Order: sequence, then structure tokens, then C-alpha cells
Amino acid sequence: MTDSTLSRDLSLTDQANGKSGEMIYPIWLLFNPKHPAVRHYIWTPVLAEIQDQVYRELRKRIDSSKIYTRFAVSDSSIVPNTLNWWDAKVAAEIANFREFASLHKPKILISFGAFPFEFLRRVYAMKPEKGPKSWGTTNLGDEFIKSIEHFDLNKTNIFPLLRRVVESDKYIDDLDYTDKYFKYVGTNIARRIIEHKDQLNIWMD
Repeated sequence: MTDSTLSRDLSLTDQANGKSGEMIYPIWLLFNPKHPAVRHYIWTPVLAEIQDQVYRELRKRIDSSKIYTRFAVSDSSIVPNTLNWWDAKVAAEIANFREFASLHKPKILISFGAFPFEFLRRVYAMKPEKGPKSWGTTNLGDEFIKSIEHFDLNKTNIFPLLRRVVESDKYIDDLDYTDKYFKYVGTNIARRIIEHKDQLNIWMD
């Protein structure tokens, strides 16, 4: 894979495949191509919370226009129906993602929903190798908490967020669950960013 292939400036084809931003940017987002609207109804309020927390503490804003965003796979038809059946085409996409991720080494990689997170588990050969039968609200919430607690800028930190917010008394015990979830994950990500503000080249000029 050449440097020109990994250019900062993404083509119209890339944009059609859900890609935007810059690969060299430390923050990446990964979505399921079957659910492109997640970028707006989950990521937008989470980002607003992150920006609010960061600005209150640092009087800075993250340059969100440079955040590298893409679908886990280029073809929504190959997204597996279960975690136990993965097409060879998905394996090829995993290998491809692993190649350019190892080159650019994002510091924060945020996934949305079960498939993108399991995709990343296989990209990074995360343990245990065999995950649960399904990634539900509680499982993804537990993995998010682990990622926050073990945040380390010497590696890629994967934060699994939900694809849709479903009330769960095992994750956040609050009647206003949706707003509380956005604030919860946004605040926790913002805290890690604030703690490492000098090591992250993510700020608006």
C-alpha cells in the first residue's frame, strides 16, 4: 500500500463509502454500513458532550473536521448476521484495515454497535479470542468501562459505543437514559483527552 493510497485527501469514492477526515488524525470512528445514520443520532450528541467538557476545562476545541470516519466494510451485504459466521470478504477487509491502522496508529478508535466492535477485536486480536454470543448493551458497556480504565496512549484505545440507546438497568440506572448515556460516555472520553492534552495533536488552531 503506497503513501498516495493513504492520502489525507479522500476521493469522492471514499466519501461514498462513508470515509471522511484524515487517516493521520489520532481519533477514528468506525460504523456499520447498514446503519450510517448512527453518525448523527449517536456520535453528534456524544461529540457535543466531549467538546463541552474539553472547552470548559481547557478553553480549546477538538478539530472534529479531521476525525477519520469510515465504515467497517465497504459493502453492507457482507456484514455477517451473527458473530459466528464471517465471510472471507470480511476477513480481507479486516486484513486491509489492520494494515493501514498499524501504519497510522490511531490513539482513540470509537466503534458503534456490535459488528464494528467485533471487527476491531479481530483486527487487533483482542483477548479473549472468543467473545460472547452477542454484543448487547451490557456487554458493550462493560467493554467501554474497561477501555476507559486502561487508557494508554502507547496503544490504540478502542471505545465501543452503542448503535442505538436502549434502557438497561445494568449500565446506567436513570430514567432519562438517552441523555444520560451521551453525557456518560462523552464525559469519560473527554476526561482521558484532557488528561493527555499535550500528547494529542487534535486541537483547532
